This record gives sequence, structure tokens and C-alpha cells, in this order.
Amino acid sequence: MIQYKYHRAASLDDVVKVLKEYGGKARIVAGGTDIMVQIHEKDKRWKDLQCLLDITYLDKELRYISEDEEYVYIGPLSTHTDLEQSEIIAKHIPFLGWASATVGSPQIRNRGTLGGSIGNAFPASDPLPALIAADALIKVYGQDGERVCLLKDFYEGKGSLKLEPGEFIREFVVKKLPEGTRMGFSKLGRRKALAISRLNCAAALTMDSEGTITEARIAPGCIFILPDRVEKAEQVLIGQKPSEELFAKAGKAVSEVMIERTGVRWSTQYKEPAVQEIVLRALCQAAGMEV
Repeated sequence: MIQYKYHRAASLDDVVKVLKEYGGKARIVAGGTDIMVQIHEKDKRWKDLQCLLDITYLDKELRYISEDEEYVYIGPLSTHTDLEQSEIIAKHIPFLGWASATVGSPQIRNRGTLGGSIGNAFPASDPLPALIAADALIKVYGQDGERVCLLKDFYEGKGSLKLEPGEFIREFVVKKLPEGTRMGFSKLGRRKALAISRLNCAAALTMDSEGTITEARIAPGCIFILPDRVEKAEQVLIGQKPSEELFAKAGKAVSEVMIERTGVRWSTQYKEPAVQEIVLRALCQAAGMEV
């Protein structure tokens, strides 16, 4: 059995203090839907764990969804259910709510948090593509105060984030997209529910009064080491009017970039057409078209 101390954080500065005290041997727990299972299964990654740092009592500081005229602000303790049911998210970042609604079971969505989903640096995270497509910012807090960077630049490898000793995720900030922007999210899992994504994709389209696409955002999940938008596929759409044929071309562009970045593997024969279809579905949803 993995032995560890338990500490309930009393403040944001207390979190920093404990993280610094234990170095890399303390781990934050919020919803606990991943780490508690891993500890129970004696996962080797936690063999040196010395302290479990509970931040669930910092709801006032870390659990909220708010907005001003330009931005939406999301606390890391916001649960997937919070995101799914938020009117602010539904109005300004609907594909984040849709993605959150596909996570696990109702019990998992009620406990699991956005901060945990991102903090795990798990490439199959469902909310992640929506945040990447929206060019979300992440704010981290540490002994030197706060710093902000693009979420996509916060990853340094599979399962690894650019966190300095004592730092933790403080907030997500999303700039509101132009009025009239429509969004879509699609996911492929081994089952229709209670499934970890094998592939997923978030997409957003902004169109002018004549129905021509003026801005496109495509962020596939599970296919890159580092999360990213696919500019090559987005450029296929700019200046065009929505059609299934056009969206299929964008999906093909995404699969081409996937192969360019990751090479040909044993799974490529399956992933290539699957990625194209997932992108197609997300774009069709964004355009209000049925597949």
C-alpha cells in the first residue's frame, strides 16, 4: 500500500507552501477521480508520493464561472457538471459544455474538475480540444505570484506541464469569440458512454452575412504529443461556404498533419480515416449540417 500524509489546504498560499515543502512528492487532489484510483491500484508513478494535498475546500477561490464584456473566467475546481450546466458556457463556449458532458458517468462529472482534467496532461482529455480551439489562457499561481500563458504552450510533453516548483493551476481565461461563431464537438470512444476518447475534435466557424467562412478553428484531440490547432486545415475553409465536401477536405488536411508530426504507425491505417470523419462531424455540427 502507498503510504502518504494528507493535508487540507487552508489558502492559496498554503497550497504553494506545501508543494514547495514536499518538492515533487506532493500531489494536489481535487475531484480525485484519477489519482485515488491510481493510488488504489499502486500505480508506480506515485511510489514516491509523500503528501496528498486536498484543495477541495477552496471552493470560494477556485470554483466559479464568470464573465465580463470580453472574457470568460473558469476556476479549476469547476466540475464537468458545472461546465455542462453553465449558462455562460452555453452562450459563449458551448463546445466546452458539450465536451464536458461526454466525460465518464454522472458521478465522475459531478466530482471531476477542469483543473484535474488539464493538470493530468492526459492527451485524451475531452475538454482540452475545446479550450485549445478557443485559444484559452491558463493562469498559474506560485510563490512569485501569478503568470499567464496560452494553454497550448503550457504542455512540454505527454503527461508533463510547464509548472515550476510550488505552482498550481489558478484559472482558465477564454476570450469571447466573435458574435455568430458556431461550434461543434465530436468524439470517438469504444462505447457510446463511459468511454475515454480514442479521438475527439472541437471546431468553431465564424461566417459573414453571406454565409462565407471568415475564421475557422480546428483542434483535434488524442493525435498530437502537444495539443494544437491545425492551421493547414483551417486555411482550407477560409473564404469558402460550408459543404460536406469542403469539410472532408479539411479532415484530410488534419490527417495529413497528424502523419507529418507523428509518422506512420501501426494504428495509422485506422486513425487516418477516423480522424477525417471526426473532424467532418465537428465541422458539420458547427455549420448546422447533418452528417
